[in-house]
Amino acid sequence: MSPGDAPLHVSPSAGATGRVVVRCDAGPRLGVGHVMRCVALSEEFAARGFDVAFVADLADVAWARAQVEDRGFRHLPPPSTYAEEVAVVARLRPAFVVVDSYLLPEEVYVGMRGVAPTLAVVDGDPAGRPADLWLDQNIGAEHDNWPVPDGTQRLAGLRYALMRSEVLDAREPAAHAESDPLRVLAFFGGTDAFGAGKVLVPALVATRRPFELRAVAPSPAVRAELESVLPSPGQLLEVVAPTTELSREVVAADVVVSAAGTSSWELLCLGAACAFVCVADNQAMSYGRAVGLEVAAGLGHLSSLRQSPAQAVRVLGELLDDRAERARLRAAGQALIDGRGRARVADTVLSRLSGA
Repeated sequence: MSPGDAPLHVSPSAGATGRVVVRCDAGPRLGVGHVMRCVALSEEFAARGFDVAFVADLADVAWARAQVEDRGFRHLPPPSTYAEEVAVVARLRPAFVVVDSYLLPEEVYVGMRGVAPTLAVVDGDPAGRPADLWLDQNIGAEHDNWPVPDGTQRLAGLRYALMRSEVLDAREPAAHAESDPLRVLAFFGGTDAFGAGKVLVPALVATRRPFELRAVAPSPAVRAELESVLPSPGQLLEVVAPTTELSREVVAADVVVSAAGTSSWELLCLGAACAFVCVADNQAMSYGRAVGLEVAAGLGHLSSLRQSPAQAVRVLGELLDDRAERARLRAAGQALIDGRGRARVADTVLSRLSGA
């Protein structure tokens, strides 16, 4: 029986101190970033003796589903109505609830909070998400001044960035040894919902610099698009499927090209020399801050690059030419994130639960 097949009415596993229920968005068009950061936090609570159950639509995102199931976390599909969502969570009898969603209305947050203390993961404006704790793990979030209601505590900034165990295990503070030709990794989330790969992989090829490029294709359609790109002389292009060893691929790469989503902080924690593209409006603030702080090269906004990729070609070419800049980016990114964010969040939650 897979974790998703388990019945609703179960007791915590042997030795468990309680249950955390995670309600998060996922899907081919929604991406898997919400799942990934919730997996990181869930790993921390599982290590502290909690049982974990996800309520998320993972049917069409096999890689994200594997991330949940391989850790032994149960998952249930969301029911069809908001009232039923709250009822399902109530039947799981959680010690607390984590909600990470752009789609759920205020009434669901209110209902969840009536079941158990609730942590809401947000990106920027937390309006419409009443909760006991707000978590905004984004770069510079500690400097944002959002009104915080009485009874709510806000955790903000990269100090609270949620890193999965595989990221922490792969993190290598030692000096990076580059390859000749350079190894480049390109990936744009667990679904590449905005089609960034078909713009940025040709842009890399258009630099005409020698490299060995591994481009991650999360679906057959994306694979077909990327395999149609013809590399220039001296370039090698390999299209690969998503892998649970992605963190080690990142560490092995000399340059990483990616979207400025939730995986950005994992890449910086791993010490990657990154070039980011902004693929959606909700990434604009974090993209701007990362580029402004010079911890990543900025390729621009995908909507503009679709019309003309010239800026991306130029920035990528410069990064591929500049060994010193790649070394500086690795050090600057890794210095921002110490990997202890999920422990700090868990400590705060447990303090709230104990009434301390």
